[in-house]
Amino acid sequence: MDYKINIQALLNEVYWLQEVIHNVISTYLEHEGERPFWMDIPMPDIQIQESVYANFVITYKLTIFERLAIALTLAPQLRPEVLDIFFGKNKIYDRGFTEFGGVIDKNHSGFLPTGQTLLFLIAATKPSLRKDAVAIFNKDNILIKEQILSLETTETFIPKFNGIISLSKRWFHNFLSGEMPKLEHSSTFPAQKITTHLAWEDVVLNDLVMDQVLELKAWLTHGNTLLKDWKLYKKIKPGYRALFYGPPGTGKTLTVSLLGKVSKRDVYRVDLSMIVSKYIGETEKNLSRVFDIAEHKNWILFFDEADALFGKRTEANSSNDRHANQQTSYLLQRIEDFPGVVILASNLKGNMDAAFTRRFQAMILFDMPGVNERYQLWKNAFSGTCTLDTSIDLWKIAEAYELAGGAIINVLRFCALSAISRGATVVTKEELLEGIRKEFKKENKTISLV
Repeated sequence: MDYKINIQALLNEVYWLQEVIHNVISTYLEHEGERPFWMDIPMPDIQIQESVYANFVITYKLTIFERLAIALTLAPQLRPEVLDIFFGKNKIYDRGFTEFGGVIDKNHSGFLPTGQTLLFLIAATKPSLRKDAVAIFNKDNILIKEQILSLETTETFIPKFNGIISLSKRWFHNFLSGEMPKLEHSSTFPAQKITTHLAWEDVVLNDLVMDQVLELKAWLTHGNTLLKDWKLYKKIKPGYRALFYGPPGTGKTLTVSLLGKVSKRDVYRVDLSMIVSKYIGETEKNLSRVFDIAEHKNWILFFDEADALFGKRTEANSSNDRHANQQTSYLLQRIEDFPGVVILASNLKGNMDAAFTRRFQAMILFDMPGVNERYQLWKNAFSGTCTLDTSIDLWKIAEAYELAGGAIINVLRFCALSAISRGATVVTKEELLEGIRKEFKKENKTISLV
């Protein structure tokens, strides 16, 4: 679609907003002259447009209140001067009108609307409409559910609707260009999509672990049917919570990625370094962003090295202890209420808080692979262009050296580089043992030759 058409459609909404603002303020302050009720001011006719925004309004069947909310958040982006009228002073108190809401930021000299600004426009001259205005901010409203609009969280002692109301940068870009940018890994979205090019048959797990993983896979496939068609929602909570624990490199992340792949769900790994904060309330706020977005996206949320967030609670002997325990309690509640699938990974089960583990549907130990699994992992690793010399007894290698799948891939990388550096594709026994030696050295272990 043409950019000019898209931008004009958005500007038309802002011009309509401008008329509404002047109408409401004039009516509220009882200026002279007759004027219609603000809802009688004609909205831009989106039926005759061919813009991205027009299609969006039609598709989601937006109400006049929802269109006004979006127009209010478009104004700072396109025509900030439209909101300057809110800077008017109350002559009685020689200050701004509290009921207008809004804030001024050090990086923006104009008026930034808050939830209170929207409530004023909708209900100032007809208080019975406040219910409709407040409903826009309900989590089930399409604008909030799809993360189109957001209401900034306020301190506990500040009224909720004093938070800035803003339009998602992704949706604004979409309205202008017709292209929806991917969610970027950032402080406002501390999670990253992970994928794998491997297939289900490439994962090597012992039979007990595989049975437990297949149970989780079955929930991903049939969980929705059980809850809705079988009406099990009356007896069990939605969602599935699993803990994968065991040494590094044993297949936890790969298994999560494959579960997403076979169930056609996106997997997002939460970046704990961007989540955890020393400031009270910030960790909860950072985590809330991820849960709020994921709640309606059918994603799998994956917390790697999860004991950093979900570790055991301590006795509250200091304010720091109480802060940490408060975080843990909040996380417990968000995970329990999350209707989707959450998978936590930890090296040690004992690191996890018992309050969490009681609520897991599955706790799966990804232990070091046995000889049979190691043999299969070695075979899989050297099954492509890079192969092993025929004199190498792979079974003896698997028997002699206890390595996880991740470590075996590291050996493959070393051997492949060694082989290609000398213009070959076949790995010698010396190169293979040197690769194994390097992996053992990481844990200060030595190897015996076979």
